[in-house]
Amino acid sequence: MHDLSAQIAFILEIDKLKAVYRKTMVKADDNRHENSAEHSWHIALLAQTMVTYAEHSIDILRVTKMLLIHDIVEIDAGDLFAFADEQAHQAQEQKELDAAQRIFGLLPTASGQEMLNLWLEFEKADSVDAQFAKGMDCVLPIFQNMSNNGGSWKAHNVHKTQVLKRNSYLRSSAPKLWEYVEQQVDEAVKNGWLQNR
Repeated sequence: MHDLSAQIAFILEIDKLKAVYRKTMVKADDNRHENSAEHSWHIALLAQTMVTYAEHSIDILRVTKMLLIHDIVEIDAGDLFAFADEQAHQAQEQKELDAAQRIFGLLPTASGQEMLNLWLEFEKADSVDAQFAKGMDCVLPIFQNMSNNGGSWKAHNVHKTQVLKRNSYLRSSAPKLWEYVEQQVDEAVKNGWLQNR
């Protein structure tokens, strides 16, 4: 029963992710900001849908698990806008590591360590699974912003080079999607949704 109590404590803790809001807007719901739990669900399904574009042989179950847990740390660390400055990103890294150790530490030791290791692999992007997962995490906002007249890009004066840099994992993990991203970014610049720099 001790394991069950720990597992339930973890499940109740991660419910808090539904209260962490991102800059991306939900067009279908009057442009409210999406929460991180919704985002995690969405990219997990995106990976399942886009797996045929993976350049390398990947384990889609591992990728999906990474995507479902990758933002759990935001319960403690909060969401940092993808295009915040480098100093903010460096400060966020330590907050997220502390959060990962605390939250995954709620689980029984073996499963908690397994999730922590998977989260670290995603963060380091040092495997083909993690690189594909990172690509999925980054490409979804392109689909969302393009279908919403620039969405959060326009609202925050994001520029072209920022979006291309953020999506660079796709260049090797899913080259066909990378080509699509380049086309969409050019279109966004033409439409005035991204700054041309």
